[in-house]
Amino acid sequence: MVQVKKVGVAVITWMWMLSWGCAQQSDMWLEFHPKDENNTGKQIVLISGDEEYRSEEYLPMLAKILTTHHGFKTRVLFAVDPQTGLVDPTYTQNIPGMEHLETADLLIIAIRFRELPDEQMKYLEAYLDTGKPVIGLRTATHAFNYDKNSNSAYTKYSYSSDEKDWQGGFGQRILGETWISHHGVHGSEGTRGLINGFFKSHPIVENVEDIWGPTDVYTVENLSEEAKVLVWGQSTQGMTAESPVNLEKSIMPVAWIQSYEGESGKKGRVFTTTMGSAIDFLSEDLRRLVVNACYWSLEIERTSSEKTNVEIVGNYQPTMFGFGDFKKNKRPKDFEN
Repeated sequence: MVQVKKVGVAVITWMWMLSWGCAQQSDMWLEFHPKDENNTGKQIVLISGDEEYRSEEYLPMLAKILTTHHGFKTRVLFAVDPQTGLVDPTYTQNIPGMEHLETADLLIIAIRFRELPDEQMKYLEAYLDTGKPVIGLRTATHAFNYDKNSNSAYTKYSYSSDEKDWQGGFGQRILGETWISHHGVHGSEGTRGLINGFFKSHPIVENVEDIWGPTDVYTVENLSEEAKVLVWGQSTQGMTAESPVNLEKSIMPVAWIQSYEGESGKKGRVFTTTMGSAIDFLSEDLRRLVVNACYWSLEIERTSSEKTNVEIVGNYQPTMFGFGDFKKNKRPKDFEN
């Protein structure tokens, strides 16, 4: 595909010859467009912005899978320093492109302790009021923390909110849990996923058999009675897939479904997993779990019994999780390939 853009008297022409479809981006976010023959007509917005687990790396990877193999138009949003235009997950007060939620059919969110301006947050609240589905990954349970701007209309979204009907903020009300603690030993124990046998025929866990990741298990204490735990998590005694499970620790929910209710009273489907770092998503079945969840969230029934295609598109070399170790001096377009 060739695009031409005039800037003054100059003409800039560029070509992307990508077998997985057309990728476009503004300076502040990425867009991936499916080929016409497999276009579902559905749009997914994926919002990154956490300081530790490299959501700015793994959400573009997931977006390309969803676009290339499954026909969804996807947009990936980033935490961007407005002074430099660089992706900076430590900058907690700016995620450009939130207005794309107006046309989204599904939101995938993987942010941590954000304090976004009201002008951006209004699009999230409007989305939730439609009752459209939400998928929350890892730190989305503690997505917001309004500790500087106590006058914001969105302080109720804070993970520690005690406002009526919003105790525990966005995480508790929308996803089913807020931040509690690390159940596993962070940095030395991983997570072995155990499929809940009561729901082994659920479409989200269809053909999902082997889930392991080096990030540790989160504590989960306050799931609603409505929530259905699809995957339990067992701490592993080490951070390799071969590490034995730690039988001295109880299992914890690491993936569940439920519904949420926005301020309008409309209800929407929710899938949440507390697994999710860039390196976790080297696990084929963790990718399959999330892609299957997209179909379930959008109420699209897959007609094939074959394994959902989650083959990685392009070059994916994830960075190990950790504070301060994100890839520096990168713009959104640098996470395209």
